[in-house]
Amino acid sequence: MDAVRAALLREVLAGTEWPRAARRFAGVLRSSVVPNGGGLLLVGTEEYEPWHLAAHLVDEAAWAGLPELTPTLVRHRVPSGGPAHLSVGLGRIEAARRGETLLMVAPERPGRGLLERVHDARRAGATVLALGGEDSEVSGLAHETLTVGAADGVDLDTVQHLVSAAAGENVLPARGGGRGFRDRIARLAERLATPPPERW
Repeated sequence: MDAVRAALLREVLAGTEWPRAARRFAGVLRSSVVPNGGGLLLVGTEEYEPWHLAAHLVDEAAWAGLPELTPTLVRHRVPSGGPAHLSVGLGRIEAARRGETLLMVAPERPGRGLLERVHDARRAGATVLALGGEDSEVSGLAHETLTVGAADGVDLDTVQHLVSAAAGENVLPARGGGRGFRDRIARLAERLATPPPERW
C-alpha cells in the first residue's frame, strides 16, 4: 500500500462511518464463524479474486488466536498442479452446509452460476455474507451485507483492509497499552507496504 492509500485509510478511520460499519460487519463474520467452527469460505467473481483479503484474514486468525477466521479461498478457475490451498473450486460452495459461513466479495454482480450456488448454500443452512458493490440480488441472498458504492469515497480494497483488521480486534488481552483499533490499523498500513505473503 502506498502513502496515498495509507493516508486514505487513516482518513476513513477519522472522518466517516466506515470504521463502525467495518467493525459491525467483522463482528457478524466473527460471530458466525467462531461459535460454529464450521469454516469460512471466501469467494469472489470470475473477474475478481479476493486473495488479498484471504491473506489478511489468515494473519488476523493467527494474531487473534482464532483459527476459525482462516478462510478457504474458493476459485472459479483452479490451475492444474497448484498448491492445495489455491486449488479449491466452486464445487466447495455446493457442499456448504449449516455451521459454515460463505463470504462473497463482489465489486460487480456475480455471474448466474455463482449466485445459484450461493443460493443453494444458504438453503442448505450456510450463513452468507456479502461485501462489495450495490446489487439487490446479492443483498437478497446475504444474511449480512456491507456495500461499497461508487459515491462512498472509498474503494473495495480499503474496506476489505478495515474488515480484516476488525475481525481480530480486541480478541487478545491488552498488551503494552492494548491493541486498539487505530494502533492495529497503523501497523496494518505499514505492513501493507510489503509484498503479499508468499503463500498467496
